[in-house]
Amino acid sequence: MSTNPLPIIVAPSVLASDFANLRENLTRIEAGGAEWVHLDVMDGHFVPNITFGPPVIRSIRKHSTLVFDTHLMIEEPDRYLGAFRAAGADIITVHQEVCPNLERTIAKIKGLGAKTGVAINPATSVDVLEEFLHDLDLVLVMSVHPGFGGQEFMKESIDKISRLRRLIDHAHLSVHLEVDGGIDARTAGQVVAAGANVLVAGTAIFGHPSPERAVRELREAAMS
Repeated sequence: MSTNPLPIIVAPSVLASDFANLRENLTRIEAGGAEWVHLDVMDGHFVPNITFGPPVIRSIRKHSTLVFDTHLMIEEPDRYLGAFRAAGADIITVHQEVCPNLERTIAKIKGLGAKTGVAINPATSVDVLEEFLHDLDLVLVMSVHPGFGGQEFMKESIDKISRLRRLIDHAHLSVHLEVDGGIDARTAGQVVAAGANVLVAGTAIFGHPSPERAVRELREAAMS
């Protein structure tokens, strides 16, 4: 069982929401107690799908006080960091797999005044992050293959979460450990027990008749 001192944070992913009603969806998840909203940015290259970019984030920023947790599933993220920060991203997370000079990318995000995150795909070892942990605010473990919503949680992710939690705790760092993919009332407790404290959920929240109630139920499952 993890002794993670950080609070449990629910970060609904708008990837699974009705894009015609983004403003209303943000209001509903905030009413349910969500602290963050997860914004999955896809470019059709690093992952097969294309979602949205800075203009959409800018348009919804003025309608929400939630933390904008911006997950860049894109190639050459350095080219766009400034645009996403200017659009209202509070946290900018890039993928280790597409950053040839991760130290430089981290420094650029920090220079913009945003919180800094790095994500790893299911096939990527946690070892690649060890030397960078002291510079990060967040680590994101993908528990599905990135690019599509509604996938089944990959159970082998539990070990990766546990290993990352041990590395973070051993270094006495305050780094959020986020999990994205297949998170619902059934899996939330497992990832929190392993050491995660930020839960990204799309279908489990926006596929529910009441997104606000779904946020509360997910938190209850995570803490039980």
